[in-house]
Amino acid sequence: MSEAYTVGIDISMDRLDVAIRPGGQCLFVANDAAGWAELVVRLHRCAIAAIGLEPSGGYERGVIRALLAAGFSVRRINPNKLRQFARARGVLAKNDRLDAQLIAEYVAIMPSRSVQSNPAADRLAEVVTMRRQLCDEHVAAENQASHLGDAILRRIDQRRLARIEADVRLLDKRLAELVAAEPGLARRFGLLCSMPGVGATLAYTLLALLPELGQIGRKQVAALVGLAPYDFDSGKFRGQRHIWGGRMAVRNVLYMAALAAFRFNPALKAFHRRLVAAGKKPKVAIVAVMRKMIGVLNAMLREATDWVDHTTGRHTVPAP
Repeated sequence: MSEAYTVGIDISMDRLDVAIRPGGQCLFVANDAAGWAELVVRLHRCAIAAIGLEPSGGYERGVIRALLAAGFSVRRINPNKLRQFARARGVLAKNDRLDAQLIAEYVAIMPSRSVQSNPAADRLAEVVTMRRQLCDEHVAAENQASHLGDAILRRIDQRRLARIEADVRLLDKRLAELVAAEPGLARRFGLLCSMPGVGATLAYTLLALLPELGQIGRKQVAALVGLAPYDFDSGKFRGQRHIWGGRMAVRNVLYMAALAAFRFNPALKAFHRRLVAAGKKPKVAIVAVMRKMIGVLNAMLREATDWVDHTTGRHTVPAP
């Protein structure tokens, strides 16, 4: 067929609901290798312009790999944006078939970015995500330990903490192996870590969860991380600017790195002091440092250059 079609896929653990527009055709297949193969065969009968789907806790990974391998253009749709789109269309009901139809319509109307196939980055992201979950579990166990009165419970909690710490060290080793095995990732990792204040944890997180870094503009990357200030004005009213949205997992790690960077990185330390001297609130100043960091790191990867402190000409910060 010469007419271009858009496809929406609603994903659940064991089933894929598929909608094709125009025409309103709906079908479903199993969310397994056989179902993915059947879906690819059916979609090859049409001229498919784009396929949209929502992230679904990892259940979408297999079908994405199958569709990309078959040469389709796949778009990952933000669930919050899709729900706002549904409300704007006057759709209040929600079910799997309806969601698939809305995704197909969203892909046809709204701008979206194609998913890029990068197996190395996908493996890295999987390990980074597991490491973050273990760190969250470690914090919860530490908080719980402070309230335990029974000696046996305290010993159990200490063993739990020791196990988690050992697992985190194991994942750190695995991350280093994955990066070292890929020359492109290893080169980008070295560039990122050349900035004082950027450690291995932030570098791994950026490589895994922000693959666009170095390929887009500073304003775009700030918006992706959730550090772009948005207006809140109406008529003569001028409201406060606030950051919103973005990739929280990246932003959380970047926040911790910024706390160290504005103390030990001379350029960022001077930048932070100027903001504080101008009367900026502490959190506003830290967010500005975060935005500065991600903008500079974006430029470093784009230009393939190491960090240089232009105020001193140094590539590294001298030991205190």
